[in-house]
Amino acid sequence: MQRRYRIVVGMILSLTTPSGFAQESKDQKPIDDPIKISLWDNDAPIDDIKRETSDAWITVHRPTESNGSAIVICPGGGYGGLVTGAEGHGIAAWLNRHGITGIVLEYRLPNGRSMVPLLDAQRALRMVRNRSAEWSLDPKRIGIMGFSAGGHLASTAGTHFDLGNPNASDPVERQSCRPDFMVLIYPVISFNEKMHRGSLENLLGDNPSTEQLEWFSNEKQVAPETPPTFLAHALDDRVVSSDHSKAFFEALQAKGVASRYLELATGDHGLNGYEGPMWDAWQKESLEWLAALKVSPRPAD
Repeated sequence: MQRRYRIVVGMILSLTTPSGFAQESKDQKPIDDPIKISLWDNDAPIDDIKRETSDAWITVHRPTESNGSAIVICPGGGYGGLVTGAEGHGIAAWLNRHGITGIVLEYRLPNGRSMVPLLDAQRALRMVRNRSAEWSLDPKRIGIMGFSAGGHLASTAGTHFDLGNPNASDPVERQSCRPDFMVLIYPVISFNEKMHRGSLENLLGDNPSTEQLEWFSNEKQVAPETPPTFLAHALDDRVVSSDHSKAFFEALQAKGVASRYLELATGDHGLNGYEGPMWDAWQKESLEWLAALKVSPRPAD
C-alpha cells in the first residue's frame, strides 16, 4: 500500500509540473464538442419502488489524447443548486488538459428525497463503464470527484456501492457503481454536530431519523473496500469545517485505505473563488497522487 500522509501548504508554493504526470498543454483540447447524455430517459427512480418523470444528465468532455482514465464530477451547491461552472465544466476542461476524460454530473436535487442524488451518481458510474470502449476508457480507472455537497455525494458513492446486477435486462445496470478512486475537495462528509445545515435539510428534510443521519455520515461508512481517496480542505473554511475531511481521512486510515489529506492554510470555502495558490495546490497535488496510483500513466519520453 502506498504511504499515506498529510501535507500542510503555506502561502508560498512550488507550482511546477507534477513529476510522472502528463504535462499540461494548451494544445490538448477536447476531441470534439461535449456530449450531453440522459441517465434515465425521463423515467428516474426515487427509491427502490417509486419513480418519477424526470432526468439527470452527464456531459462528457473528452480530451484529444485520452490516457484511459475518467472522472465523474459532482458539483457543489448544498443539495439546493449546482455550481456546474467552476466546479463542473471548468474542472472537466482542466482534466482534459491532462488527458483525463471529465464527465460532469447534473444530478437531481433531492428536496428531502434522500436517495435521488446517489442513484444518479451510481447510474453515471455504471454508464461510463458501459460505454468505456466507445470513449477509449479503462473501466478499471473510473473515479469520482466532488466539491462541497458534491463531495458528500461523491463520498456517499464511494461508501455505498454494488458490483452490478449480472441478470439485469439493462446492460448499464450490469456494471459496477464502485468508483476506482475519489477526489474530495472541501467536502461535506458528516451530519454530526458540525454538519452543514443546508445540505442536511435539502437532502434529508427537516426531521431525519437517527438511521438516516448515520447512513449518510460517510466517515462512519468507510470499509476496507472503500476506494483510495484524496482530500483537500482549507483550515479556515467557515462554511464546511475542515473537520469533515479530517474525520473521513482518519476513518480511511483506520481501515487501511490508501488516502492523502492536503490541509490548506487558507482559502475559506471555494478556495478564494477558485483561483490562487490554494486552488493551484490541490490540483497539483491531486495530479501527483493520481500518477502515484497509476490511474494516469507516465507520458512517453
